[in-house]
Amino acid sequence: MKLTLYGAAGDVTGTAYFIETQKATILVDCGIFQGNKSAELKNRKAPPVDYRKLDAILLTHAHLDHCGRLPLVTKMGYRGPIFATPATIEIASLVLRDSLKIQTADFEKMNRRLIRNGKIPIEPPYQKEDVEEAIRLMSPLPYHQNFPIAPGIGVTVDEAGHILGSGSLLVQIKEKTRTRTILFSGDLGPYGMPIVRDPESFTQADVVIMESTYGDRDHKPLQATLEETSAIIQESVKSKGKILVPSFAIGRTQDLLYYLENAFTKGEIPVFPVYIDSPMAIEATKIYMHHPELFDEEMNEFVKKGELLRYKNFIHPTPSPEESKKLNNVVGPCMIIAGSGMCNAGRIRHHLRHNLWNPTTSVLIVGYQAEGTLGRQLVDGAKWVNIFGERIIVRAQIYKLGGFSAHAGQSDLLRWFNVLAPSRPRVILTHGEDRARLPLAKILENNYGIKPWMPQYGESIEIN
Repeated sequence: MKLTLYGAAGDVTGTAYFIETQKATILVDCGIFQGNKSAELKNRKAPPVDYRKLDAILLTHAHLDHCGRLPLVTKMGYRGPIFATPATIEIASLVLRDSLKIQTADFEKMNRRLIRNGKIPIEPPYQKEDVEEAIRLMSPLPYHQNFPIAPGIGVTVDEAGHILGSGSLLVQIKEKTRTRTILFSGDLGPYGMPIVRDPESFTQADVVIMESTYGDRDHKPLQATLEETSAIIQESVKSKGKILVPSFAIGRTQDLLYYLENAFTKGEIPVFPVYIDSPMAIEATKIYMHHPELFDEEMNEFVKKGELLRYKNFIHPTPSPEESKKLNNVVGPCMIIAGSGMCNAGRIRHHLRHNLWNPTTSVLIVGYQAEGTLGRQLVDGAKWVNIFGERIIVRAQIYKLGGFSAHAGQSDLLRWFNVLAPSRPRVILTHGEDRARLPLAKILENNYGIKPWMPQYGESIEIN
């Protein structure tokens, strides 16, 4: 049996793991790369596997860096099942269609420029029919059941606590008289976050493919982050400034709305307009509300009390481009939540272009920022940034609020692994830059006597 990594190896994007057994081949996740221009080039090709013989694809969750290359797979002729939890199927369908819109707009703009320069226009990597085919192939995968997906291969999904529908996947592979288990952690969420349930830990595995996004550190405690956010908001209200939040449409936006409505209810912050300037975030929020069976106890209690409706008039969805453009003329105080989370696409770039120069503007960075992204430049203290070819001075206040992360910090990663440790699994650390996975590897070796493997892109690992 062999495992080959076609993404998220020494990096945090482009997740794709290829498993070959004597009887079958499967792919776990197939995400896009995010960051610099080299990432864009990688996104034009599907992982290099034989799609005529591929038996199945598994998805851990619906973020673009885990499902975004699926249309390339169907373009290559794949017609097998794509297994995912029901909520992941709904969200992935939304994400893939939204990604197609962005790709279409980007390539139309690029090709107009090429034509003006007398050059040949470029075909986009995939078309609408490839997206719709990927969505058609999606098949529901239940939680907590051993579900057959390919000859000799079954999978069990447990809660990963990252976003709605996310899961850790225990892949059970039977060859002759022996069964081996490979556990894919997926993206693990922190314990105690709102809305979704906490991560669940399996007790045994032969091999663990474990994420390490924040393997080098813990986030600021959530309560401290909420207090810091409250202080920032109160100051912005006094100065009548705009608060810009580059937010991932899936997960982070819903968490922020929950915190804001809680704070409004308790009188911890003054009530002010909050604009959800992301069609995908608006639709994702509706999907969340369709799956109360996946809520944690706190969220279910919040819904029962009717708190979500109390401040409904202060939450303003702005789905259309016209409504979004009108926000340029809106006077603060207000909050604008817009995608994308790393500021590398979407409407947030327009809001940053119009407001970064203003010292009364506050930018709340609430998630991971990959190398090469605009969000990373702001976090790293850039004084000037380029947006749509225009050089913009940064006078706004930039705040990095790590306590809102949907990724487990170091302590929570170890808490999740601690249940597995007695089974002495082989550990392979992925989905983390080396500055994060190297410290985690050292702790795992010191605490458990297990020396993790840290592969690079394209590397194959024999599993005996």
